[in-house]
Amino acid sequence: MDLNYSAEDDAFRQEFRAWLEANLVGKFAALRGLGGSGREHEAFEERLEWNQHMAAHGWSCVSWPKEHGGRGLSLQQQVIFHEEYARANAPARVNHLGEELLGPTLIAFGTPEQQARFLPKIIAVEELWCQGYSEPGAGSDLAGVKTKARLEDGKWVVDGQKVWTSLAHTADWCFVIARTEPGSVKHRGLSYLLVPMDQPGVEIRPILQLTGTSEFNEVFFDGATTDEDLVVGEPGAGWSVAMGTLGFERGVSTLAQQIAFQRELQLIIDLARTNGAIEDPIIQDQIVKSQMGLDMLRMHGLRTLSGEQGIEASITKLLWAPWHRSLGELAMAVAGAGGLTVAQAPYELDELQALYLFSRADTLYGGSDEIQRNVIAERVLGLPKEARV
Repeated sequence: MDLNYSAEDDAFRQEFRAWLEANLVGKFAALRGLGGSGREHEAFEERLEWNQHMAAHGWSCVSWPKEHGGRGLSLQQQVIFHEEYARANAPARVNHLGEELLGPTLIAFGTPEQQARFLPKIIAVEELWCQGYSEPGAGSDLAGVKTKARLEDGKWVVDGQKVWTSLAHTADWCFVIARTEPGSVKHRGLSYLLVPMDQPGVEIRPILQLTGTSEFNEVFFDGATTDEDLVVGEPGAGWSVAMGTLGFERGVSTLAQQIAFQRELQLIIDLARTNGAIEDPIIQDQIVKSQMGLDMLRMHGLRTLSGEQGIEASITKLLWAPWHRSLGELAMAVAGAGGLTVAQAPYELDELQALYLFSRADTLYGGSDEIQRNVIAERVLGLPKEARV
C-alpha cells in the first residue's frame, strides 16, 4: 500500500475532521470516549442517536461502493476516516457488525433482493445486527457447529445454541451459521442464515463478565424461523460466506483500533508520571516495548491492508491480541495497589481496570491464539495437521 496521501486524501481528512468538530458538540459532546471495550453499555441510546445523526449526513458505511449507498472511499481514505474518528475520541459506534461485517458480506455474496432489503437499513442505522457463530462446543473450531435448520413450508426452522454473541440484546437481526444438511460434518452442509431476533423461539441470556457488564450473550433458538430466501449464498455452502465475513472483520477498522490502543497507552504513561511509577526502570522498559510493539502493529496493518484478508487476518490477530493483553497487565503494574480497589461501590471500574479485565479475553475471542497458529502452520507452512480426537 502506498503510504503517501494525495491532495485529495488530505482534503478528505480536513472535511471529516471539520465535520466531527462541528457535530461532536452539545448533547453529543458528552459522548466522547464512551462505549469502548468492556463499557459497551454506556449511553447506548445516545450513541445510537449519534450514529443515526452521522448517517443522515452521509457518514455511515463510507467504505461501501457508491452503487450500494456508500461513498466508495479508497483504502487511504478509509484509513483516514477511522483515524480521525478515533483521534476525535468519538463514541464507539453501535453499528459495527452491520456496517463492517454483514453489509460487505451481502454486497459480496447476497442477492439483489437481500441487498435491497437490508443495506439501506444498515446505512440508516435503523436495524442492528449480531453474529451467530460460536457455540459451547464450537468456538474457534467454527466448523463444528451443531445448530440446525430445516425447511418447512417456505421457512427455515432453527434449533440450537450460540454463545459469546456480542450485543445480541440490542440486535434486531442475527447472521447465523447453521447445519442444514443432516449427517454433514465439518465445513460441509452449513448455511448462512439471516434470522430476526424479535420472535418467539429466540431467548437471549446475558453473560456477566469480569467487567461487571454483559456485552456477550447466550442465544437459544427453539423453533425460531426465517424466510426461505434469507440464506446468503447457496444452502449448504455457507462456509465460504462465513470465512468472507471474518475477512471483512479484520480490515481497515483495525487501524482505528490501534489509535484507541495508543490512547490507552498514553493513559498508562500519564498515570505513571503522576504516581511516580515512571521512575521504575522496569516500568520504563515495559512502556518502551509497548510503544515499539504498537508501532510495529501499525506498520504491519498498513503493509497487509491492500491484500486479501486471508492468512494475513490470522497473523494480525496473533500480533495484536497478546500485545493488548500485556498492555492491560502493564496498566495494573503502573496502578500498583490502587488498581485493586474499585473507583466507586459496588463495582464501578476505572478505564484502566476495565482495560485489564476485558483484555484477558483478547487471545480467546475471534479465534484463539492456538487456532491462529494452527491455521498458519497448516495453510502456510504446510505442516501436518494437528491430531484431533
